[in-house]
Amino acid sequence: MNITAHVPPAVLVVEDEPLIRMEAVDMIEDAGFKVYDASNADAAIILMELHDDIGILFTDIDMPGSMDGMKLAAYVRDRWPPVAIIIASGKVDLKDMHVPEGSKFFPKPYPTEHIAQILGDIAKQLQLA
Repeated sequence: MNITAHVPPAVLVVEDEPLIRMEAVDMIEDAGFKVYDASNADAAIILMELHDDIGILFTDIDMPGSMDGMKLAAYVRDRWPPVAIIIASGKVDLKDMHVPEGSKFFPKPYPTEHIAQILGDIAKQLQLA
């Protein structure tokens, strides 16, 4: 009998501040997820194209490069609709922003235990889909 456990989706962390990115990667790995990380949207898109196990995008909004985190989230929503999106920011007021449908937003600093719980919930939903 061959029984395989469901492997949770990988998470792509996109954050331009190295220390914050490392903390986020550690937090998500500690929650049991495989993690890829990128410092900007351009690198994130390359990783999305290379790794089909990415099921969750965890992105900051305020980033340098060709697009910020909101534009990246919209691009990922259009190109990879099944990918769950979590957006975090310490500077942005969401009232003036268009968040892609189904996305979750967390202000920084985000509560580690809450992020881990949300990731687990998203992983369960993705495995049921």
